[in-house]
Amino acid sequence: MSNSSPTHTNRLINETSPYLLQHAHNPVDWYAWGEEALARARDEDKPIFLSIGYSACHWCHVMERESFENAQTAAMMNELFVNIKVDREERPDLDSIYMEAVTAMTQQGGWPMSVFLTPDGEPFYGGTYYPPEPRYGMPSFQQVLMSVADAYENRSAQVREQAQRLTAQLARTALIDAAEQDLGAEVLDEALANLRQYFDEYEGGFGQQPKFPQPMTLDFAMSQYARTGDPEALYMAELTLEKMAQGGIYDQLGGGFHRYSVDAIWLVPHFEKMLYDNSQLLRSYLHMWQITQKPLFLHIVNETIDYVLREMTAPAGGFYSTQDADSEGEEGKFFVWSPAEIETLLGAENARLFNAHFGVSPRGNFEGHNILNINMTLADVARRFGKTEQAVAAVIAEGKHALFAARELRIKPARDEKVLTEWNGLMIHALADCGAVLGRADVLDAARKAANFVLDKMSQPDGKLYRSWTPPQLSPQEKGRQLGGARFNAYLEDYAAFIRSLIALYEATFELRWLGEASRLTQLMLSQFGDEERGGFFQTGVDHEQLVVRRKDFIDNAIPSGNSLAAEALLRLSVLTGNQEYRQRATAILLMMKEAMAQQPTGFGRLLGVLNALLSPSQEVAIVGDPQEAATQALLDQVRQRYLPTTVLALKRPNEESMLPLLEGRTLVDGKAAAYVCENYACQLPVTTAEALGRLL
Repeated sequence: MSNSSPTHTNRLINETSPYLLQHAHNPVDWYAWGEEALARARDEDKPIFLSIGYSACHWCHVMERESFENAQTAAMMNELFVNIKVDREERPDLDSIYMEAVTAMTQQGGWPMSVFLTPDGEPFYGGTYYPPEPRYGMPSFQQVLMSVADAYENRSAQVREQAQRLTAQLARTALIDAAEQDLGAEVLDEALANLRQYFDEYEGGFGQQPKFPQPMTLDFAMSQYARTGDPEALYMAELTLEKMAQGGIYDQLGGGFHRYSVDAIWLVPHFEKMLYDNSQLLRSYLHMWQITQKPLFLHIVNETIDYVLREMTAPAGGFYSTQDADSEGEEGKFFVWSPAEIETLLGAENARLFNAHFGVSPRGNFEGHNILNINMTLADVARRFGKTEQAVAAVIAEGKHALFAARELRIKPARDEKVLTEWNGLMIHALADCGAVLGRADVLDAARKAANFVLDKMSQPDGKLYRSWTPPQLSPQEKGRQLGGARFNAYLEDYAAFIRSLIALYEATFELRWLGEASRLTQLMLSQFGDEERGGFFQTGVDHEQLVVRRKDFIDNAIPSGNSLAAEALLRLSVLTGNQEYRQRATAILLMMKEAMAQQPTGFGRLLGVLNALLSPSQEVAIVGDPQEAATQALLDQVRQRYLPTTVLALKRPNEESMLPLLEGRTLVDGKAAAYVCENYACQLPVTTAEALGRLL
């Protein structure tokens, strides 16, 4: 359907979410979530059909083409239901409530999510993708619509009773109490033992296909290695990161990771790229490089950073959300190659070497086409073709450059240019860490610029945060009306991720303003989301619209839960500021999830890392000196080049006043830059050389 002269236009035309705008010309009488739609459902006593997805979701596009653009299906939807479209990235509160409901009803979840609600918003039936005709054991979408409408009209009492039971079940996360027992290292050890049962010893990763990157789980394994020296914990993380770096899940030309692999060998991905995946994987690869110093991991870090700065950064500094899986209506078309295309670009001889390295064949590895993946090492290619390894490396580098340039001329996948506070927090954190460790000023500048974007463009007049920002645009229907900008009250995960990023930005730059903003926002987070009675944090603030339940989110899925991020930020801030209330708040969250963490480690990767930090000897490094001078930089490098997940770093310039307890009374030693190392509340004598600091660390 051409959007230049659309047959239909619905209310979504005045939304700014790219996902909602994709549906603005469906014949479905869509509403965005809001009182207008809910009031109509109540007034007409009509059930609600709620469809939740996101712009980079391949199967969301499929269901739109098959059902929402179908006039007969749309007419049925319009007659029987009040139809609401939601972008899960804008409204994670709605997504989490109704995804939990769908999972409870069907034992599986995903997007597009299709949920049927009473006019009061209580879910009573749901699923994910429905085909246009019965297949794969699934009813057709039209059959589902007719059955649900019939049940609502003729078995209303049963439907409402089921909805009320399910809604009561959804509220249970708010009723979890903290365990009374102390937290001990046995929780971490049991979690790692359970993780081993899911580990793929041949291809890395956890579980079978489809395979997700799970960077939080990998970070937990690395933190266990740092705490105990367990080589198996390191092996699980290292093999997984190595296999992913060599697979098709990694964009071998442009850098950055696709969403997940449909197979067990990391070859064929779902091709969308998400900011949150790449932010977390950046830190995982950085940590593995700090541990092993292997060039592969540093190469992935630098290429992924370059991808983010090149393709996912707005001119004003914020980071975009996603890139689509599809282009020109085909999944993966932008990323795949034929041998003929490669030979045209590189010539026959160089193409032979390139294709051997990247597993390119006439048969292909994806629907007759080729996804580039490292199929043969440079050394093996050199032996096979009688070349030097250096000559092969030069051919591969030149070939990658040529193919990337040619790929840039193709029609690119659509990009969702929403800027989300939470996802920007995750990326700012990653870039702050990478910029500091690698000494890349451009990366630190990008992190600063994004933090300023959130503070300037996504802050409300009273200092609270917004969730989402989209580029300003004029309404296509109402002349002169401005759309876009910042909207939606921020959620717990927005505050917690952004606070954590500001702490990381302070430790990377030692600019006190970032710590000041982190402290200010922490007070807002406590007052808006904190549960004074049971502990932990609600996902929505006290002044948020009333939904069917007010949940607490603890499980780390593709993105860390709000409570995991809050616990991590509070624990680190407590060490930097000396505020013990923050430590107590973080501990309460860990106590609430003590048993679940040990038994289900893949669902609590980030929170297990927080527990590791709580139980490990607290090590604080305070440095006094000018960070521009070589002697001070040498001390900083001693800390930053090592993997020290529980070490906190602070710096005071000579003659600078600092309110941080870590820096009180710290001075130069005999006019030299000095490092003060404290562990478990006991401080060592200051040292002035990198070698001496290395011994203390």
